[in-house]
Amino acid sequence: MLKIREVKTASGSIAIQVVYYLNRKRLVLKHIGSAKEQLELENLKLLANEFIQSHTNQLSVFPNQNPNTHLYIEHTQCIGFYYRFFYDTIQQLMTQIGFDKLSTNLFRDLVIIRILEPASKMRSIALLETYFGIIHRRQSYYREVRKWLSLKEQVQQVVLSFAQKEYGFDYRLLFYDVTTLYFETFESDELRNTGFSKDNKSQQPQILIGLMVNKDGFPIAYDIYTGNTFEGHTIIPMIKPFVERNKVKNFTVVADAAMISTDNINELRKENIHYIVGARLGNLSQETFALIDSKMTREDAKTIRVNTSKGYLICSYSSTRYKKDKYEMEKLIIKAKAIVEHPSKNKRTKFVKTNKEQIELNKELINKTSKLLGLKGYYTDLEETVLATEKVINLYHELYKIEQVFRIAKSDLETRPIFHFKEEPIKLHLLICFMALVLSKHIELKTGSSIKHFITECKKVTDTRMLNTITQRELIVKGKMTNTVTEFLSKLNLPH
Repeated sequence: MLKIREVKTASGSIAIQVVYYLNRKRLVLKHIGSAKEQLELENLKLLANEFIQSHTNQLSVFPNQNPNTHLYIEHTQCIGFYYRFFYDTIQQLMTQIGFDKLSTNLFRDLVIIRILEPASKMRSIALLETYFGIIHRRQSYYREVRKWLSLKEQVQQVVLSFAQKEYGFDYRLLFYDVTTLYFETFESDELRNTGFSKDNKSQQPQILIGLMVNKDGFPIAYDIYTGNTFEGHTIIPMIKPFVERNKVKNFTVVADAAMISTDNINELRKENIHYIVGARLGNLSQETFALIDSKMTREDAKTIRVNTSKGYLICSYSSTRYKKDKYEMEKLIIKAKAIVEHPSKNKRTKFVKTNKEQIELNKELINKTSKLLGLKGYYTDLEETVLATEKVINLYHELYKIEQVFRIAKSDLETRPIFHFKEEPIKLHLLICFMALVLSKHIELKTGSSIKHFITECKKVTDTRMLNTITQRELIVKGKMTNTVTEFLSKLNLPH
């Protein structure tokens, strides 16, 4: 049995030791320290008692006494910090959404660390220990990873249920758009392929991501397409199964001009799916263009609605848009004139044409473009009595919310570039990123702050790791919540 011993030293101090007896011989196990003042001696005795309890699990005569509950500055060392507050907060949000019922802790922890510091899967496992003190074995990742690939539909169903409960999502209106994600390689395959890149990485293989969000910009569902897929060919494969799976009877999709084609419109009509999409006025037939030009009143907020084969074409005028369009057109005309004057520097530009091997200005196109200045077009199949023209225009302009979601995915969560080269890891990477995107967007919508600001504020609430150098036990000192963090928790409906 270990005991505390007091020994008077030559200097007149009292030394505190932890000793034990073996074969009637006293042995010193640990020298705690020396002191002259009574208060210091009492503190050293407390340290000695903590050492005994930590070293031997020896029962105390005080059953509720817990070692490592006091900090002694001269015997304490700061060894780092944890961000457990951030981790616990995201875990609670996962429970709110329903992600807590999905798969294993490792899978969910990879989603959490994706929000805090995006990294490779192996690096993420290391960061989980560094930032949260949570240890996962790499072997666990390799053993479980294939099971996670089947979770996509389950994840989307959980997200859909949460959107219905939290955001009043009723299926009637969805916004759709696509983006490209490129790879840090120049080798293509069946999934990764070169195509029109929204990241200006046309020489590198990419994949296409289709994303649906509700009117608030909250992500609802996503899908993956090969990199050389024309984005207009993704809307039907994305929307149609969603409508069928959820047995939706009244559905309207809002998308940009790239999604519209005669085939797409015919398919949407066939499936009784309503649409609001952008119109490329430069592609109008000569007859429709002449009608718009003659009847359009070029004053702010003035509109015109014309029935066409693609549905109702709505055009609106804006003087602000006129100034912007005119500036862009004049820049292109100057560039075109320079090419005409110096044919050796011939480059492709909008207002240049070749006539019998002679390069000249395309005056017809300049004239047509000048008549479109300030105009913006929209197609819809909805009657004016069902959805007013002004409402159609306003809904289309809400597409910027999906661009904000893509910004979070690409910049904050660093979804691109992708470093995986096989199809299964790519799909898993995007599943984890989608779940992190759902959590991030929910945080932004509820707090009114960016996910970056949220992370910065949460990281101010740290758990300080203090090492008792006598017992070699670690003590966690929890940080106090700031007013900003308390406000965040309140808006997120979390306990604080």
